[in-house]
Amino acid sequence: MDLAAKIRTLPTEPGVYLYKNAEGEVIYVGKATSLRNRVASYFHEGRLHDAKTGTLVREAVDVEYIVVANTKEALALENHLIKQKKPRFNILLRDDKTYPYVKLTLGERFPRVYVTRRLRKDGSSYYGPYFPGNLAYRIVDLIHRNFLIPSCKVDLTRYHLRPCLQYYIKRCLGPCVEELTTTEAYQEAVRDVKLFLEGRPNDLSRSLRERMEQAAADQEFERAARYRDLISTVEQLQEKQRIAAVDGDDADVFGYHYENGMLAVNLFHMRGGRVLDRREFFWEDLPDLSDMQNSSRDIASYVSAETGTNPTADSDVESNSSAPFNPSDFFSALLKQLYLSQPYVPRNIYVPVEFEDRTTLEEVLSEQLAATGGRATRVNILVPLRGEKRSLLDLAGNNAKQLFDQRFRIMKPNAKLIQESLQDALSLPDPPQRIECFDISHIQGAETVASMVVWEDGKMNKSSYRKFIIRTVQGVDDFASMREAVTRRYKRLVEENKPLPSLVLIDGGLGQLHAAADALEALGIINQPLASIAKREEIIYVYGQESEPVVLDHHSPVLHLVQLIRDEAHRFAVTFHRKRRQMRDRSTELLEIPGVGASTTRRLLEHFGSLQAVKQADAAALSSVVTRSQAEAIEQHFQRSTSAD
Repeated sequence: MDLAAKIRTLPTEPGVYLYKNAEGEVIYVGKATSLRNRVASYFHEGRLHDAKTGTLVREAVDVEYIVVANTKEALALENHLIKQKKPRFNILLRDDKTYPYVKLTLGERFPRVYVTRRLRKDGSSYYGPYFPGNLAYRIVDLIHRNFLIPSCKVDLTRYHLRPCLQYYIKRCLGPCVEELTTTEAYQEAVRDVKLFLEGRPNDLSRSLRERMEQAAADQEFERAARYRDLISTVEQLQEKQRIAAVDGDDADVFGYHYENGMLAVNLFHMRGGRVLDRREFFWEDLPDLSDMQNSSRDIASYVSAETGTNPTADSDVESNSSAPFNPSDFFSALLKQLYLSQPYVPRNIYVPVEFEDRTTLEEVLSEQLAATGGRATRVNILVPLRGEKRSLLDLAGNNAKQLFDQRFRIMKPNAKLIQESLQDALSLPDPPQRIECFDISHIQGAETVASMVVWEDGKMNKSSYRKFIIRTVQGVDDFASMREAVTRRYKRLVEENKPLPSLVLIDGGLGQLHAAADALEALGIINQPLASIAKREEIIYVYGQESEPVVLDHHSPVLHLVQLIRDEAHRFAVTFHRKRRQMRDRSTELLEIPGVGASTTRRLLEHFGSLQAVKQADAAALSSVVTRSQAEAIEQHFQRSTSAD
């Protein structure tokens, strides 16, 4: 069943849908109130002018779905699947920074406390997260000093001959040595720690006061003094928390700045009305959709006819491809990944834009907070328009702008200095604006290919990369292969009267360098800056100055730039070589089919990605790549193979 026909069979209930490519990989996960209407909307004519949607539709060959009871379940399941599958068309949280928790290992015979950043279902209790991060360490230190519960790694399932230093400096009750403490005394301390971490200071103070009075009555004055000190510590902490609570509620405040496909997000963590910490997020490769407007109107008409939908009915969808970044969709995805399934959610979350499922997310987070014993009855996701809360948003936005400039703009002067340093190091006539780098890849001369990558104006220009299948060289001959690749590249530039790069960089030693120089000389290209970088020694040879190779310090940013470009060329060449090898290995069975030649085989494998995907495709799907007769022949061939098996 092809994709359009499958969409028509989708149910109208709420659920989650998963788009898959020809390799069977999940490339997008979304949720819907009505699965059929939502999935069909991707093929509306207006949305196909959105480059991201157009690219998604072109790559998707299948869609799976999961029906759920309501939109809340759909929202939670969508978030879980995005984190699990990491589909590349979804906005993914790439920041791995997490705030620490305090872990109380209640499953052990003698529980201990640790600072951890990973939550596990291991029977332990977790408290936090704590802002700033060092607060968790200060709390654990306070527990060591006052409650004498350790964080050691000692095996407490058996007794040892002598205690460690922590016992002697009075930071541990010594459960590792028999008779230093009793199980009852240790469990009493654990109960106190639990009350302390749960934020129940009144209950803890009452319990400590009763024990102090009992110890005094029993004339155990040293023990009574310890309880007195504990009561004093707890009451001091309680007073600080009371002052903070008067100052204001807990809130997270978001701000962002987007420009040229790059995004900076600033998050203020406000606790008790004060900013305790800040979190930063960056996305450097959000899609620039301005040059991707090649979606087909025919696809829209075809799918609309199949699904019975009107391609112009979705009036909320913008068709302006000059607006590649949608803040509403972004914050919807970001908040789900940050807060769903987390043990703590602030009472108020301030965001700069409204988004579609804000109310549903509020309800889900409120229920989540209630289930974990949170005191707040409701989580509010607010979009303030005026007043002090709007000022907080503006402050977060201004900080995001500063973060953006620091991350993406301040580096430019440094890049300029590196260009000038590279000019001096290699004796170039001008600071290099464009560097083209070549590499060869093969296995014992088989499937030899070459790559060319481009560094331009401070970054890699992937749209200018080129791949070469070496055709005139037999066996292992890297020098001849390099000569062919360089000849083909610059012969074309000369014929098209296009400018040459500032520097041609070769991955290799003197042999590859001279092979490239011979190719340029044969084309009549003289005075072209040419250099190579040898592996292992990381020595740079400049053509014409081979007797004086450039040896840069291993910490030199100039050497790091050259290595970056060289490594990218190597990666690109190896990737292409592996793909060629896989296509060669997988194409044998396709070539056995009458009417299917080498070029048809290549188109099929490039489109579907694997022989297995070609086998699973029906004639309708195959017809998008080959003729109808070829598609039917391929389908029949694999059907016969399956029957024979």
